[in-house]
Amino acid sequence: MFDLRTAGLLGCVELTAVKRQDQRGFFVKTVHRSFFAQHGLDCDFAEQYYSSSNAGCLRGMHFQLPPHDHAKLVFCIAGAVQDVVLDLRVGSPTYGQAAQVELSADRCNMLYIPRGFAHGFCVVSAPAVMVYNVISEYAPSHDAGILWRSVPVDWHHPDPVVSERDALFPALTDYQSPFVYNGAVLS
Repeated sequence: MFDLRTAGLLGCVELTAVKRQDQRGFFVKTVHRSFFAQHGLDCDFAEQYYSSSNAGCLRGMHFQLPPHDHAKLVFCIAGAVQDVVLDLRVGSPTYGQAAQVELSADRCNMLYIPRGFAHGFCVVSAPAVMVYNVISEYAPSHDAGILWRSVPVDWHHPDPVVSERDALFPALTDYQSPFVYNGAVLS
């Protein structure tokens, strides 16, 4: 159903879906409750939304604070992005580390991001349309982020287009994380 592999950070996994294609086009399944449960992935999604981003755009590094924190399943249905996650769970063996995966419509791959991670992406091929499934509803008062350029990765664009909000987030070194690693492989 899905090819599942670690994304390099404890609890974060890349899933590649089977793409069924014929003369009509193609079909891709993005969620299967039994498969997700078998692998410890929460798929009780409360919201789904999508964004369209232009060339040179970087969105991130976003998350919600407890008690409105959430796991996410993200994928790209048009174009391609450099998707980046950052482990903010104090006590985690991968705390403060980042990982990146190229998500693209052609590859039909997705990233499952557990609670306690910051998430962002930079457009590789535009326009890039990203779909987000989250297990808690958006709470503006609990919206937070980390300054993208303080995350230890080489971004696709050295001088990307970012929102004013994203440009004002604190650097990783200045951030006091409220997230605590609970010892579980996935959350």
